[in-house]
Amino acid sequence: MSAPFEVTDQTFQEEVLNSDIPVITDFWAVWCGPCKMIAPILEEIAREYEGQLKVAKLDVDHNPNTAMAYGVMSIPTLILFKDGQPVERLVGFMPKQRLMSKIAPHLSAPAEA
Repeated sequence: MSAPFEVTDQTFQEEVLNSDIPVITDFWAVWCGPCKMIAPILEEIAREYEGQLKVAKLDVDHNPNTAMAYGVMSIPTLILFKDGQPVERLVGFMPKQRLMSKIAPHLSAPAEA
């Protein structure tokens, strides 16, 4: 069973940019209320789309370099990386259905409903 995993400024290149499948990266912070609200949704997505999509979490307070490099100004910011490139950016809390409507077009094979 897949689950969201933590990445840092040091591991971001290897874990996210070099991934062979798309990675949705959650730029978040401990003190962020909307970040706490979206966390269970991302956990569900990680389980449901295992093998098609990875879910990474990057704490912006402890890893400011990556957040700055991608222009993250508000959190939560979710950036979908595919083949090492950002292909979708979502800012703020949103329901799972809306989130997946943005992510699904970038996945190789659709998950079974």
